[in-house]
Formats: sequence, C-alpha cells, structure tokens
Amino acid sequence: MLHITKNSLPAGIATDHLLSRKKVHISSWHLRFRTVLLILLGVFLLFMFLPWTQNVQANGNLTALRPEHRPQTIHATISGRIEHWYVMEGESVKKGDTIVYISEVKSEYFDPRLVERVGNQVVAKEGAIESYGGKVDALSQQMDAMRREMKNKLDQIENKIIQKELKVISDSIAILQSENDVKIAKRQFDGMKAMYDKGLESLTKFEERRLKLVDAETKLIKAVNELDISRNELRNARIEFGLTQNEFANKLAKTSSERFSTLSEQYDAQASVQKLRTEQSNYTVRSGFYYIIAPQDGYIIKALKPGIGEIIKEGDAIVSIMPAIADLAVEMYVKPIDVPLLSPGRTVRFMFDGWPAFFFSGWPGLSLGTYAGNVVAIDRNISAGGKFRVLVAPDPEDAPWPEALRIGGGAKGISLLNNVPVWYELWRMLNGFPPDMYKETPPAEGASGKSK
Repeated sequence: MLHITKNSLPAGIATDHLLSRKKVHISSWHLRFRTVLLILLGVFLLFMFLPWTQNVQANGNLTALRPEHRPQTIHATISGRIEHWYVMEGESVKKGDTIVYISEVKSEYFDPRLVERVGNQVVAKEGAIESYGGKVDALSQQMDAMRREMKNKLDQIENKIIQKELKVISDSIAILQSENDVKIAKRQFDGMKAMYDKGLESLTKFEERRLKLVDAETKLIKAVNELDISRNELRNARIEFGLTQNEFANKLAKTSSERFSTLSEQYDAQASVQKLRTEQSNYTVRSGFYYIIAPQDGYIIKALKPGIGEIIKEGDAIVSIMPAIADLAVEMYVKPIDVPLLSPGRTVRFMFDGWPAFFFSGWPGLSLGTYAGNVVAIDRNISAGGKFRVLVAPDPEDAPWPEALRIGGGAKGISLLNNVPVWYELWRMLNGFPPDMYKETPPAEGASGKSK
C-alpha cells in the first residue's frame, strides 16, 4: 500500500483541501483522552489497594443501661376509684411523693373502722384462748385428783382383800378345830355309849355326851358356813377392786377426752387469732395502697387514667414516669450473620438522630460528630424482628455523649472491624461473605526484648 505523506509530495502542492487528508488526520484530543484513561486506571488500581476498615452497621435507639433507670409505669395495687390527682404531666417528683389518691369500691372494705374492729375480735379470741387454757388446767387438776382418789380407794380395797384372805385362813383353821372337836366328842360319845350299854354309866352322863357331840357338829357346820361367807366376801372384794379400777378409768378417760376437746378448741381459737391478725395486717397494708406514690425521683410523662371518679382495676397502669437519673445506652438490632463479629467490650461508633455528624464508611478517621461506645451485652435469643439486640454503653475513655440526648431517640451504630484492601472488600460484598472478625492477640513474652 502506498503511503503518501506531506513531505513526499512535490513542493508547491497544497494538501489541506484534500478530503482524504481530513479523514486520516488524528486530532490531539485523542491522545489526551488516552492519557486521562491511563491516569484514571492507575488511580483506580491504586485505590483498590488502599486500606479499608470493615464495619457492621445497625440502627437502634437510646435507652437506659440499668433496668431501674428506664421509663416505667406505676400500677394500682388494689381496685378503687380515683379521687384526687396531686401531680401534672411533666412535673418532677421525688421518691415517696403522692401521685394520686384512690378510694375503695368493694363493700367489704367500706367500714372506716375495719382495722379497729378486727383488732377487737383478736382481743376477744385471745380472751377465749385464756379461758380454754384455764379449763385445760382445771381438767388436768381434776384428773390428778381422780388418780389420787383411785389410788386411795384401791389401797383401801386391797387392805380389805387382805383382811378377807386372813378371815378365810382363820375360818379354815376354825373348821379344822371344829372337826377335831367333833372327833373327840364322837369318841367320847362312843365310849360313853359303850359304858352306858353295859350299865356302867348313868343316862344323864350319856345324854351330856350326846349333847356335846351335837354341839361340836353344830360348831363344825357353823365354821364351814363362815368359811364360805369369808370366801364370798374375798371374791366380792376382788370384784370390787376391778370395778373400782374400771370406774376410775372411765372417769379419767371422760375427763381426758374433755381436756383434749378443750385443747382442740384452744388451738382452733389460736388459729383464728392468727387469721384475724393476718387480716388486720392486710387491712392495714391495704389502707396504705390508697395513696399511689413515686417509686423514685423522676418526671411524670403521661397520666394513663385521667379524670376524677374513674374506676380502676387491680394491676391497671395509672401513670408513666421517667427516672431523673439514667445512665444512657444504645440498644441496636444486628442481623444474625453479624452477631458472631460482636462481643462484649468491642468498640462501636454512633451517630445520633438530630445531632450533626459525618461518617465516611471505610475510613473512620475522616468521620466527624460520632461518639464511641462499648458492647455490654448481647441477647441470647432473637427478637421479634429477626435480629439480635445488642446493648452498648458509653466509652469512658472517649468523648462523653451529648447531654441533650433523651431516651427513645434514634441512633446508628457502626462497629469497626478489620482493615483490608478495597479490592478485598468489594470481592467480599459481591460474594455475600460476612466481614472478617478481628481479634487482637497479646504479644508473646520477651517480644519487646527481641525487637530492641
């Protein structure tokens, strides 16, 4: 191909008017554009290798670090009717200040002297207990007297039994004597009869011997009868001993039963006294619930049961209160994929709603108006929104948080992680990988000495 340049043409021939000259001519702006592209490519490649600070961002809101410093509602302990309000919304209150007064709506508590009347019942029951105690003592003394009487009676009967036993022995001896007398009289009678039959003795003496024999036999019969009587009396005395034991045993059992019944009534009275005292204490405590007081220093936010004469139920919320002193914190909600990257003590930067701030993602050193905090706690269970709640407190080593912040305000948290090149961060985001978790490792022992 023939290449014709301006210098190869003969002198004196003009070429500027040629059409081909205009078509093949290269303007200088193409060269400048190429240079700009090369410079931009170099800047882009350089930018890809710049350090980038990975971070996890999450939205949250301001709250109190301690549960008792968070806004709370005051509830009614008992049912009642609102009679008088002592505060207004927005007013500051001290601990123990009266907020509202309520009156009773249940008929069993209408009596204004209810506590006094229950106290009188307690006194009456205590008097009954003393009476029961006196009756128990009297029955115990009666039982002791019965035991002594029974002992004396049984001793008396035992003596009688001994006497009867001796009488039986005496009567037995008398029978033996009478039998001997009968034998002697019989022998004498037989001898006298033999002599009378031979005519040696008179009839008078014979009749005397007969009378003596009859008298001896009569005495024997009498001795036998007396022995039977003595034996019957001994048997009766022993029966009387057993009957006396049974009689006093029945009396003691009856008195003991009455004593135990009295003790049971005394214990029932004591239980009633305890119940009445409990009721009296409950009524006394209940009377203190008529005045709803502030549990701590704070500000009245909103009256939830306005008006006079409104009926409230037990446990109804009456007013909400904001504690006067609260250690601020931020509760932010983090995606489950980012939760493993957070741990207690990790630093988080915050931008608060309504507070001017500028944050440059990747280069936190260029940010302005952000405040530092440290992770305090991470919930173990997921919240209703599918995220985990993370509680962050102010960092004591950084600038203090603004005093104008209020609980409930919004906040955006940025947790700073590892430093990586820009190209790595872009590659991670395109592939949907989580950020790298950075953990500082303590230097090994003796490392400082080796570096010198």
